[in-house]
Amino acid sequence: MVHELIALPARAVRTLLKKQEVSPLELLDVLEQRIEDVDEAVNALPTLCFDRARSRARSQDFSTLPLAGIPVAIKDLTEVAGVRTTMGSMAYQDHVPESSDLLVERIEAAGGIVYGKTNTPEFGAGANTFNDVFGYTRNPWDTALSAAGSSGGSAVALATGMAWLATGSDLGGSLRNPASFCGIAGLRPSQGRVPSDPGELAFNRLSTDGPMARNVSDLAMLLDVMAGYDSRDPMSLDDPVISFEASALRKEVPRRIAFSADLGVTPVDSEVAQICEEAAMRFAELGTIIEHDHPDFSGLQEVFQVHRALSFATHLGPELEANRCVFKPEIVWNVEKGLALSTKEIMDAMVGRSVIYQRTQRFFSQYDLILTPATVVPPYPIEQRFVERIGDHVFSNYIEWCSIAYAFTVIGAPALSIPCGFTQSGLPVGLQIVAPPRQEGRLLSAALAYEALAQMTHQIPIDPKG
Repeated sequence: MVHELIALPARAVRTLLKKQEVSPLELLDVLEQRIEDVDEAVNALPTLCFDRARSRARSQDFSTLPLAGIPVAIKDLTEVAGVRTTMGSMAYQDHVPESSDLLVERIEAAGGIVYGKTNTPEFGAGANTFNDVFGYTRNPWDTALSAAGSSGGSAVALATGMAWLATGSDLGGSLRNPASFCGIAGLRPSQGRVPSDPGELAFNRLSTDGPMARNVSDLAMLLDVMAGYDSRDPMSLDDPVISFEASALRKEVPRRIAFSADLGVTPVDSEVAQICEEAAMRFAELGTIIEHDHPDFSGLQEVFQVHRALSFATHLGPELEANRCVFKPEIVWNVEKGLALSTKEIMDAMVGRSVIYQRTQRFFSQYDLILTPATVVPPYPIEQRFVERIGDHVFSNYIEWCSIAYAFTVIGAPALSIPCGFTQSGLPVGLQIVAPPRQEGRLLSAALAYEALAQMTHQIPIDPKG
C-alpha cells in the first residue's frame, strides 16, 4: 500500500517541510520502506546512500531553502561525492567520485537530499534501460516491458512512489521517452538552461540535464533549482526574470499551436498517433487555435547522427581500445562512427543544423508551440534492445526510432513529455509539447493548463504490475 506521504506531490511535501509538520528524516524513512517494498520488481534504484542522506538531513534546518529537505534521486550518469557512480558501464563499476557534479551541488545547496542513484543504460546510450552492472529496469505498468531510457530508472522511481523528484538527462529523447512510457512528466530544457560540468565539448553539446517529476508544477519547482548561470559552464544561461514555478502556475493558454503526428521524419504507431492527436485537440477547449503543421526537418538524420557520433568519439574514443571488450555493441558502433567521420561530413552537419534552426525559428513565428507524440510506439518487450521497425519501415540503427524527440535536440528547444492517455492494453502515452528555444516559462504554463484539463496525475504512484 502506498504511504500517504508517498502519494503527495513534491510541492505539497515541500509545504509540510516548510511548516515543519514533517522532517527530512521521516521522508527518508518512508522512502526506504517504499523502495524495500517495490524496487525488487522494477530495479529502478540499484545504488542507495541513506546513511549519507540521513547524515545530511541531521546537519541543518532546511525549511527555509527552496527544496526544504525533499529527497531527490540522481541519475547514475551524474557524480555524487562518495557514492558509487557507474555510468551503467562495467568500465566504471567500482567508480566512487570524490566530488559531486555541479548539478548535485546546486540541488544540495537548495536543500535537496540525495538518497540514491537511478539506473541508466551504459553512458546513457539507447532508449532501453539495461546494463551489465545492474541489469534491466522494468516498466511498472507491465514489468515484462521496457521503461525506455536512458532516464528509465528515474521515471520508474517516480511512477512507483520511490521518488518525489528525480534528475534525468536527454540527448535524443533520453528523458522524454521514459516519461512517456511510465506516465510521468519530464522536461528537456533549452541548451544551456541547466549548467553542467562542461567536459570535452564545453561549447558544442547535445545532451542536457533536466527535471523529472509526477506533474508539471513539480517539474517547474525542480527546474528553478537546477537552472541558472554557472561560470564553469560557458554556455549556461542566466536565471529568468520570473521563476519557472511562477510561470507554470499562470496556466497561460497558447494562442495558436501546431500538431504533427510524425514531423515528416518517422513512422508512428497508429494508436499512439491517435491518442496524441485527440489530446492535442483538447487545447481547443481552452480557446486555442490548432492546426496540423510542422517545420521542415529535411536533413535531420544526417545532422543528428553526425553530431551524436562526434560527441561519442570525443568522450569515449580515448577509452575505446582499453574497454572494447566491456562496452556494449551500440557504444562501439557510435564511437567508431565518430572516429571515421570526414571533415566534409562534420562541416555539412554543422551547416545543416544551422539551416534546420532557421527553418524552425520561422515556424515559431507563426505558432506558440508544437505538439507531437513523445514517442512513436507504446512500451515494448524488455528483452528487445531497441525498436527495429514500425510496419514496413525498418530503422537504420538503434537510435533512429527516437527522431521525433531528437528533432528538437538539434535546435536546442525545450521539450516536455506529459501523460495524455492510455493504449487499449492500459499502457501510458506521452504528449510532447515544444516551445521555441529559451521559452520554458511559456512551455510550462501551457503544459500545466493542459494537465488541469486532462486530469491524469492521479494515476500515479502505482504498485508494479506483473
